[in-house]
Amino acid sequence: MNRRSFLASLAGGALSAALPQAATAFGVNSVRVLELRNTHPIDGRIEHARVPYWRNGRYDARGLGLLNHMMRDWRNERVHKIDPELFDIFYALQTELRAREGLHLISGYRSPETNAMLRSRSSGVAKHSLHMEGMAGDIRIPGVELHTLRKTAMNLQLGGVGYYPRSNFVHVDTGRVRTW
Repeated sequence: MNRRSFLASLAGGALSAALPQAATAFGVNSVRVLELRNTHPIDGRIEHARVPYWRNGRYDARGLGLLNHMMRDWRNERVHKIDPELFDIFYALQTELRAREGLHLISGYRSPETNAMLRSRSSGVAKHSLHMEGMAGDIRIPGVELHTLRKTAMNLQLGGVGYYPRSNFVHVDTGRVRTW
């Protein structure tokens, strides 16, 4: 199933074959709540939020705004519009893996300056990273083995999935389906 048909099935209330346990979670009139914890302290505290971002068949502007803020570049506080399909991927993972504590966000949006700085320190940072487009997030889920998160994300077939066990996160994005 491609991303478009998966997202259409979410909007239409039908269940994706990739998510058999989440049947009641994706109805048209449902409320989708994403729980995120930003792992980088901002002003000395860890941000944590449970945000309804989908209500009654459409994205909730206030919820998207809050999630955009949570996904900001923590190094310089820049906020960028995040692709709502990324939140759908996060929600599918959260639901499928029964993430009681939600998702831990390691990296969301990256400004071009932050991306350039990271590239100067590591060969593993893409020059044209989807993080700069608001289309990628690096995550982990407490209590879920990293390889299980990776496999579940790959099974969704909704975008790119990168596996970084040494750094303890999985990268997911809304780009073309691929793995590394």
